[in-house]
Amino acid sequence: MTHPFDPELEARLLRYAAIDSQSDANSPSSPSTEIQFGMLHLLKKELEEMGAAEVTLTDYGTVLATIPGTAAGPTIGFLAHVDTAPQFNAAGVKPRVIKGYNGGAITYPDAPDLVLSPEEFPYLAEKQGEDIITASGLTLLGADDKAGVAILMTAARRLLSDPSIPHGPIRLAFTPDEEIGRGVAAALPRDLAADFAYTFDGGAVGEIEYESFSADIAHVTVTGVSIHPGWAKDKLVNAIHLASKIVDTLPHVTLTPETTAGREGFIHATDMTGGSSEMKLTFILRDFERDGLAAKGDLLRKVCEAVQAGEPRARITCEITPQYRNMRYWLETDMTPVELARNAARTHGIEPISVPIRGGTDGSRLTEMGVPTPNIFTGMQNIHGPLEWISVQDMRRATEVCLTLVEQAARG
Repeated sequence: MTHPFDPELEARLLRYAAIDSQSDANSPSSPSTEIQFGMLHLLKKELEEMGAAEVTLTDYGTVLATIPGTAAGPTIGFLAHVDTAPQFNAAGVKPRVIKGYNGGAITYPDAPDLVLSPEEFPYLAEKQGEDIITASGLTLLGADDKAGVAILMTAARRLLSDPSIPHGPIRLAFTPDEEIGRGVAAALPRDLAADFAYTFDGGAVGEIEYESFSADIAHVTVTGVSIHPGWAKDKLVNAIHLASKIVDTLPHVTLTPETTAGREGFIHATDMTGGSSEMKLTFILRDFERDGLAAKGDLLRKVCEAVQAGEPRARITCEITPQYRNMRYWLETDMTPVELARNAARTHGIEPISVPIRGGTDGSRLTEMGVPTPNIFTGMQNIHGPLEWISVQDMRRATEVCLTLVEQAARG
């Protein structure tokens, strides 16, 4: 029997996923891309139509809204981000629904060689009989985090249409640019005005996360000596060679994303652009502990210094900028928001899973800025690529946890 939430969750995700809202780390604007306003304006309109209060699109590109309380209780914030990841094609997403998934391999209409297999992805095997949403094979789906958006919009409509559900004041925030680490503007903690909050930006059912990477970003510039190659002997200094030497000197076996897991951090070269006269490299540094993150920054600096010493005619700079810090540092001092979410999950027979996030969320920055913000599951899987998928029923489970959480918080 179809649950009343399922058709709405499915329709919302299909509608939202089809809207291109990819962010761009190279853009200085906020939001980083004009196309994100397509999602932001739509959500503002939908919130106004369902009767939410204080619906606002801020000058920093976040949609805020209030669901007035029906009982005494803390003011709780709920967040999801509207942008999709820059790492893979996100234009022209064609989402599709596989009703009553039969448990076998899933193929893609626009990429015949692409296969989503339960043997390779065991979580999929657990979803036999459920409704699976994927893209068509040429794009990511965008369930990260439009599934979170769909969950919160469905929960909001339910609370606004049924005032008999006891809950304190609820603040909704739909942010841009989370995927590029710029989702939390300096004014957001004040404007959200929540005692604590949750991001709905997690994966498998049961994941309630309060620990994330700490993160820095490094920009390395290598300036060589440019001269006509016909007269270059003993004069030309090729920036491409020096940039390649920096990348090659860094540890490849122990400190890259493809060779680390669990609580291991990494140094990840994400971009290398330029030419023989100047090269620009970008690295992201990740670790769960402050000293581990600092050590990775020191290592990168030392490698740059060593390459510079080997070719003094070049000029190599390395600038490292903080991005976010492990939210555990603040949440472990007061686990009340985490325990509320865990209890809500257990009410629905879901055993909470708390594993470190090998990434970050808007909650990482919000927590650091004074608003404790754990992360709750949505069901999204294989994000940032063409094999991304989600179960409608997993989204429903997240919606139920959201509604139970606010009710239990009001009852104390």
